Formats: sequence, C-alpha cells, structure tokens
Amino acid sequence: MAIPHASSGEPINVQPLGARLSGEKSIALFKSAQLEVVRMVLLTGKAMPVHQVPGEITLQCIEGALNVTVNGSSQVLRAGQLMFLSGSVPHGVVALEDASALLTIVLRA
Repeated sequence: MAIPHASSGEPINVQPLGARLSGEKSIALFKSAQLEVVRMVLLTGKAMPVHQVPGEITLQCIEGALNVTVNGSSQVLRAGQLMFLSGSVPHGVVALEDASALLTIVLRA
C-alpha cells in the first residue's frame, strides 16, 4: 500500500507534537518530482548515521534539540532553528532530547 501524501493545496499541520511526540514516527508529508518533505521524529539518543544525499536539504527543528554533524563538525539545532546543507555534504543527526523536525530534500537540480 502506498504511503498517503498531502495533495497540492492541502494544508499540513507541522505544529509541535508535544506530549504525543514519544509515540510518533517519522513520516513523509509529501513528495513530488523535485522535492520531498519529511516530518522526522527522533527520540533522545536515536540517530541518523552520517550519510549524504545528492540534493540540497534543510533541517528545521520544531521541538527538542538535535546534534547535527556536518563535515565532521557538530552544532546543536534547537526548536525554531533551521539549517541548510549543500548537496553531497556528509551529515548525521543525533537527538539530544525527544525532537521533531522538518527535513526538506531537493530531489532534482
């Protein structure tokens, strides 16, 4: 069965999950030929290992705190902060606290 995605023009709720956060999972909100947006949920200590993707990405922390490693250098991304990464840049993410974030991936140049 295909994962349901939002349709063009359909509002998507991206407010903090609050008390529901620990019971939620990451989910793709929509995907088009050129763009994918994912609500990423990581609980304290969970990680996305270092990897890279061809397209540019943004990571916007909605709640909690994430340790983002880019080219071997780490920075903390907190609620309300956004980070841009050029394509093919090695990066990884570790949740310092239960966190949710919007991950935007450019699929085609």
